[in-house]
Amino acid sequence: MKKIIISIVALFGLFNTKAQENTNKEPSKKLTLDEINLVSSYYKQDGNNSAVTGGIGSEKLTDISNTIDVTMVKYDKKLRKNKFDFSVGIDHYTSASSDMIDMKANSSASSADNRIYPTLSWSRENEEKGTTLMAGVSYSGEYDYQSFGANIGLAQKTPNRMGEFTAKLQAFMDQVSLIAPIELRNDGNSESSGTSGRNTFALSLSYSQIINKNLQLEFLVDGIQQNGYLSLPFHRVYFKDNSVHQEALPDTRFKLPLGMRANYFIGDKVILRAYYRYYTDDWGLKSNTFSLETPVKISPFVSVTPFYRYYSQTATKYFAPYQQHTALNDFYTSNYDLSKFDSHFYGAGVRINPKNGLFGVERLNMLEIRYGHYTKSIGMQSDIISLNLRFK
Repeated sequence: MKKIIISIVALFGLFNTKAQENTNKEPSKKLTLDEINLVSSYYKQDGNNSAVTGGIGSEKLTDISNTIDVTMVKYDKKLRKNKFDFSVGIDHYTSASSDMIDMKANSSASSADNRIYPTLSWSRENEEKGTTLMAGVSYSGEYDYQSFGANIGLAQKTPNRMGEFTAKLQAFMDQVSLIAPIELRNDGNSESSGTSGRNTFALSLSYSQIINKNLQLEFLVDGIQQNGYLSLPFHRVYFKDNSVHQEALPDTRFKLPLGMRANYFIGDKVILRAYYRYYTDDWGLKSNTFSLETPVKISPFVSVTPFYRYYSQTATKYFAPYQQHTALNDFYTSNYDLSKFDSHFYGAGVRINPKNGLFGVERLNMLEIRYGHYTKSIGMQSDIISLNLRFK
């Protein structure tokens, strides 16, 4: 929590610096600051199904995350709106389970790690034609994992501007350090035996439609293909004969999520935001997600948003609990993220939009605090609290 406060104070100094205002009636041809968002969160979890120790053992974990997102806008000579978005996030987490790779208890370097994940994106909107082009690149790096991503996309509004179709193609090229459990290392000492790659390609399609002044709908479908090393090398699997093995999963996986969103406006003070998603893949996992969020405006400058999400999934055909696999299995995991379970996530957020800005800074125009509690039917539970400051 101390790191969150330090980040907020640092950004407040930036907010307090005067920003140049554009007083022209014509759209600015210069690159101008549109919006800055700072999001900080604290997350903790506990449970007793760690995949590192074969489906049993502590899942205690804490994570402190800080992300800053900066959006710049520039109109070109054809009055097309170009938007540039840069964000960078830094996480620091501690994990009891990852320390058990070396069969220690919160005493080695692997009990804590940092992750950094910058992204850069661009979009060009032609308001006259109703078209938007978009592209972006991303990176995520931590001690044992590196990921490089890129995406391109196109959006087209209908002639009456009531609907919009969007297509987006994404690719991620990842490298996983092959860190085996200590007892399975060839020399019993060297932590890593090189790296292995995995690639992910995703095609995302969506169509949104304004039905009337009260109702908006959106339909979503994704096709996701993964290839390469899809296991995690430090996940243990204990067989019935008490022998220990590294997790082994197929080197391909196809995922197909189908979703729908609906926003319904009840007067000027209440919005119902509903979401449903069905998911299936060729590993045998199927899931259903339903969520409902209801922002309620209790004054012109304050709103409260309770939310709830229910999730249920079947197990993959490669999952079995501790000491249930046998040598007859070609693929095996005791990772309970791939088991059968259902979960509940609920909480609320408070958003403040003062007329004259926060802390006397006019362009610091939004503060939101959210809290959520998550429970799994297999015993894991977690809590998260987040804070979002917006400068516009």
